[in-house]
Amino acid sequence: MNNVSFKSLKIGKHTIKYPIIQGGMGVGISWDELAGNVSLQGALGTISCVGTGYYKKMHFAEKVVRSKPFEAINFYSKNALNEIFKNARKICGNAPLAANILYAINEYGRVVRDACEAGANIIITGAGLPINMPEFTKNFPDVALIPIVSSARALRIIYKRWKEKYNRIPDAVIVEGPLSGGHQGFKYEDCFKEEFQLENIIPSVVKEVKIQGDIPVIAAGGIWDRNDIDKFLALGASGVQMATRFLGIYECDAKAYLEIMPKLKKEDIKLIKSPVGYPARAINMGILKAMNEGTAPKIACVSNCVYPCQRGVEAKKVGYCIADRLGDASYGNLDTGLYFTGANGYRIDKIISAKELIDELIGK
Repeated sequence: MNNVSFKSLKIGKHTIKYPIIQGGMGVGISWDELAGNVSLQGALGTISCVGTGYYKKMHFAEKVVRSKPFEAINFYSKNALNEIFKNARKICGNAPLAANILYAINEYGRVVRDACEAGANIIITGAGLPINMPEFTKNFPDVALIPIVSSARALRIIYKRWKEKYNRIPDAVIVEGPLSGGHQGFKYEDCFKEEFQLENIIPSVVKEVKIQGDIPVIAAGGIWDRNDIDKFLALGASGVQMATRFLGIYECDAKAYLEIMPKLKKEDIKLIKSPVGYPARAINMGILKAMNEGTAPKIACVSNCVYPCQRGVEAKKVGYCIADRLGDASYGNLDTGLYFTGANGYRIDKIISAKELIDELIGK
């Protein structure tokens, strides 16, 4: 075991004991149980704000149509989000908690405000360039803001816009490489090119923050163990974000993953097209197999989840509705669910607890 102790991670006014952020995973993967237990163990638990209308079998959604949350107001349910944060707080107390909110969603600003009101200490946003992110947190000065980028150029644009319009800079930045699960910030072909791999992006971003305003740089995408963490800290990162490892712990909110992950093979994981407009990494099962076999459910936009989809136009092009299929996955529907994972998901060979995972990563 590595006996070198970690430095704590300071993000805005919040201090995380260990420099490890659990990545936000939706629908229903990182909600109260997962995020609460990760924060309890001294890392930063992150609640995904995607599809909260599905929480507890849509109990908190005010309107359900065809067994789906109706419109963005219900798909991103404020009532459910409040309940998720309340329950996570019962687990982790006053430890910092983050909210992950995709920039590509409908009603982004409203969901950011809802998360702040629910008690998020930190807002993390990817899937687009969040140039107006501070607009929605003006009444919450203690909430730290972290954009996710895939290049130094993207970060430079954020610095420029935020300084000009809001007279502030991000409190940290997450740099995500193309081995992560879910949506990628790269063109399909670029995900496989050497110059776009995380270890080749981090140094340029570290250099950029030293020019623009020194903030913590968080490395993300394909980070698996302590050796990987040490590697990126040596490249100038202040911490890491990890998501796929948390698919293999008992506290993962989407329990189907506990059965799926230990059986995965490397060839089961593939890059696919998404209605969100980015390539996405997923497990070749559920809806992906149904599409190949010609048994995929008919597409009809009910939840109106992301604006790039244009109310189902892009969904019909790629062959599935992402809201419906992630909702199915959260309920464990193995026939029609969409199951995301990072490129290293096949390396999960057994299910452990949040405490065991954090202890392993910090070298206890």
